[in-house]
Order: sequence, then C-alpha cells, then structure tokens
Amino acid sequence: MKFTLSSILFSVLILASCASSEEKQAEAAQKQANIDSIALVYDPANADPEIDQFMRNLHRKGFNGNVLVAKQGKIIYQNAFGWANYLLKDSLNVNSKFELASVSKPLTGVGVMQLVEAGKLRLDQTVTEFFPDFPFPGVTIQQLLSHRSGLPNYVYFSEDHWKDRKKGMSNMDAMALLAEHKPNRYGAPDGRFHYNNSNFMVLASIVEKVTGQDFAVYMQENVFKPAGMKNTAILSRAVYEKIPTDVIGHDKTWRRSVVQNYLDGPVGDKGAYSTVQDLFLFDRALRDGRLLKQETQDSSYVARSDARRSLFSYGYGWRTFSPPNNPIVYHTGWWHGFKSLYVRDLKNDITIVLLTNMANGSLNQLDDLYKILKMPILRQNAYNSNGDLVN
Repeated sequence: MKFTLSSILFSVLILASCASSEEKQAEAAQKQANIDSIALVYDPANADPEIDQFMRNLHRKGFNGNVLVAKQGKIIYQNAFGWANYLLKDSLNVNSKFELASVSKPLTGVGVMQLVEAGKLRLDQTVTEFFPDFPFPGVTIQQLLSHRSGLPNYVYFSEDHWKDRKKGMSNMDAMALLAEHKPNRYGAPDGRFHYNNSNFMVLASIVEKVTGQDFAVYMQENVFKPAGMKNTAILSRAVYEKIPTDVIGHDKTWRRSVVQNYLDGPVGDKGAYSTVQDLFLFDRALRDGRLLKQETQDSSYVARSDARRSLFSYGYGWRTFSPPNNPIVYHTGWWHGFKSLYVRDLKNDITIVLLTNMANGSLNQLDDLYKILKMPILRQNAYNSNGDLVN
C-alpha cells in the first residue's frame, strides 16, 4: 500500500510539473506575441517622408511589390505598391505573401544551424553519411552552406531528365536524379565559390533525413513559429497541384505572368513564401537570440568564400558585405517572376525588406535609399579593393 501511495503521489507531482511547464511556455509565447504585435504597429501618417518619396519614384520606374524599412526595432516605413495579380486587377496589401526565391536560403541556413547547435548535425559531416548513393564524395555541410561544394546545379541538369513536366519534383526526386545520372560536377569540394541552388536543396533533404520530418513541418515548428512568423510557409508543387498564393510572378511586363512548373517543387533553396512583416520578425527573433545563439550567428556571418573587392562574400546562408566597421548581411532572390532583397545592417540595426512580383531591374536602383538611411551603399561595383566608395 505504501508503495502504491508513493507511486500515486509521484505521478501527481510529475503531472503537476508538466502542467506548470506547459503553462509557463504558454505564458512566454503569449508575452512574445504581445511584443511582436507592438513591434508591428505602424501608422502611415508617421511614414518617413524621404523614404516615401523614394519608393513612390521607384514604383513609377517599375517597382511592383511590398516594402518595409525598420530601424532599431521600429518600423519607419512600409507600403504596398501595385498588383498582386494583374489579370484580376487585385491590389497588393502588406500581408501579401511572396515567393522569397533565394531569400529562402537564410531561413534554411538558420534551420540547419539549429541542428548543429543541438548536436544533431556536424559541419564536417558529408552528404554521403545521409545519402550513401550520393555520387559526389567529400561534400560537407559546411561546404553546402557556403556554396563551396562544387556541385552541379540541379535546376539545369533536371531539364533533361524530369519527364513529367506537370508533376512537381520533390527534394527526394532531385536527389534520386543526381544519384542515377551522376552529372559532371562544377569543381572539387571546398574549391572555388560557386553559387547554385543544389547546395540548399541538398541541405533541406538532409534536414528531412535527420529529423524524420517534412522540411516544411520542421521549419514551421522550429523557425517560423518561434519567430512569430504567422504568414510564412514552405510550399511545394510536389505537395500542391497549384501552390496556394494570390501573388503571381511576372517577368518584366504584365503580359508575361510566370506559370508554376515542376521546379517549384524542390525547397530549401527557394519555396518559402512570406511577407515583409514576417521577415522583420525573423530579424528580431535572431537579434533576441530566440532562434540561434549569438556565437552561432556570428559564425554564420563570417565571410567564407572568394570575396569580391575584399568586401562581398558569403557565409552560412547569408551574403556578406564588410565595409570598415559596418558589417551587413543580406540576400537577394530571383525566381519565376519574383525578385526579393533582404538586408540587415548589424551595426545600425536597420532592416530592409523589398519583395516584388515584377522581375525587372527596380531593385538595382536603391543607392538613394541607402543614403537616406545613412548606411553603406549595397552595390558590388561601388567600391574599390580598399573599401572606398568610387561612384
């Protein structure tokens, strides 16, 4: 009887402890949700007038999309310009979800580095440890993250081997094609920097192997939800006959809307759909240390590729720009009628998010925006090898 009573009391204590832990987690989540709601408060009447004038001019020059600019955790400008779907004359709004294209890569990088922090992955592990039939030996997690794997780009290779163009290709399909056909690699592992989508497609595939979860589910539970990103998801044509989005990509003119195809299936390199506000919350979650420890973030921002003009390089999922005493990490994206730019000035705590569904050159005309924000101009040919602005 004493043993039974002790067991009952122990069980009660365990249940009470679990309930208490769950309550604390719920309270913490609600507190963070309140903080996020406050961070997203924005009154258009208080819009920065210089940024507003710049963006309206950029819209007249062809920018069609959404913008958010924040400084020291406060949104100083946000707006939506133009159509979500020109054929329907459907206007964009601040909650419109865009295909992030390669801006998906920093999100994937954070998901991978979480597994490194948890001891479930090592940066020196090779792909063949997870996929024994992977035909390119010696390729490590670190090389994938920094685009130094020398892999061929599956986007081009698969055009000759994926037969059913109406069916979305999955990551595992892409991995199987590589294993079956063994295309020529671009270069040796840990050789020259070669940016291509295979690296982050393979990383997402490894995440699925390690966690036993679909990549979309893993990212939702471990990155998007903890960051408060309620309007962000990984969406694949391998899952959906038509990806559920109201924002349609266009190639340079309204007459050319871009139709989703089988290459909208693989994810990790692309396939994240999000909003300007959610990417701002992602920035805040990183700064608060809610997604990665600071030392892990710092290691991700180290230039690990062949720097251009000693300033522009690539870390783990981030493009890096390193003018004197003013580190900036960022990423660009371009895919099927969508272009994107995500900039984080680490010193001055400035966040810039520009998402467009008109793939033209408008995002190459931002020098005056950087000048307004008193930050370095983010343009590769603007500097000499000493880091001095030349034009």
